[in-house]
Amino acid sequence: MYTDNILPELQLRWKKVQQFIQADSADGLLIGSNPNLYYVSGRVFSGYCYLPASGDPFFFVRRPVGLTGENLFYIRKPEQIIEILTAHRIRKPRRLMLETDTVPYNECIRYRNIFEPEEIRNGSSALHKARTVKTLYEIEQTRISGIHHDAMYKRITSVYKEGMTDTEFSIELERLARLHGSLGIIRIAGSSMELFMGSVLCGENADRPSPYDFAMGGAGMDLSLPVGCNGSIIRPGNAIMVDIGGNFTGYMTDMSRVFSLGQLPEIALKAHQTSIDIQTAIERTARPGTAAADLYQKAAEIATEAGLASYFMGHKQQAGFIGHGVGIELNESPVLAPRSKDILATGMVFALEPKFVVPNVGAVGVENTFVVTDNGIEKLTHSPEQIISLT
Repeated sequence: MYTDNILPELQLRWKKVQQFIQADSADGLLIGSNPNLYYVSGRVFSGYCYLPASGDPFFFVRRPVGLTGENLFYIRKPEQIIEILTAHRIRKPRRLMLETDTVPYNECIRYRNIFEPEEIRNGSSALHKARTVKTLYEIEQTRISGIHHDAMYKRITSVYKEGMTDTEFSIELERLARLHGSLGIIRIAGSSMELFMGSVLCGENADRPSPYDFAMGGAGMDLSLPVGCNGSIIRPGNAIMVDIGGNFTGYMTDMSRVFSLGQLPEIALKAHQTSIDIQTAIERTARPGTAAADLYQKAAEIATEAGLASYFMGHKQQAGFIGHGVGIELNESPVLAPRSKDILATGMVFALEPKFVVPNVGAVGVENTFVVTDNGIEKLTHSPEQIISLT
């Protein structure tokens, strides 16, 4: 199932999750979603992990064949889980945690019938909290992802050709990301939020509202996926925001940079510099113990003082945050939003994206990934932040 060199890391994760299981007075947690299976086993497989409140987990695999390891059992159906646990003297859980944020109702009923617990509790919360503070290994994987992300971004201008549409440009950038090792999928926490490898927003399309809580959306190519590039030709005077996700190790980095074709108006240049100013102010302020809501408030105040509040985090439709956690998925905790209850802690990793949308011009601003350290925050994405001419 996993190699010996990653076992100490996984044991550390199991204990983190078990602390939250115990705090909720639960007896065990059944895990079946890909991101959380990856978190507790170091790989994605079809099956389940049962993590008791103490002791080692049990892995129940349907596919792929050929996996071996301690406490690993091949099964055809989840009903076999309880038989195996009983044979290993693991008693039925009286309080069973399930991933209630993602498990369908019918599946919950099935597990209730299998385990016959007195109570089912929210296991998604335990996993969410455990994953919020990263281990040193996870931070290193994120750092490596950032290095590949930077290398890919430095070649962006090399794939632009005159007369391109935003879609054609995006295709070349997606190819560039894959050539630099991108795994080709961006996992996003939460329901009903879909995205491919990222987003390229050109000119007025950046001001097209999206169903999702993004600073800018884009109309997309079809109403079945109404986000991102829409086939607009990249024209002089356009700002082009590139927000291609960085998944090179299984751990995400998030980074946006702005390119231009021709000269942008002064208000766009001012807004872009204000984004950098907000980032600098937060770099000076953020540290363990800082309230995420306070960082949002500081960003909003700087945008207002600059006279840019109506463009901040969108124009026609404004997003209600300036940053979000990243890890195995985008949109983990912490969330930098006005009503966020999150408090920064050492080991948290988040993307900071104070952006602006200028009508008829496009989106400007920077986005970078940071890790919270004992003394502040450290930037993990280092591509140049000035607006770069495509020509």
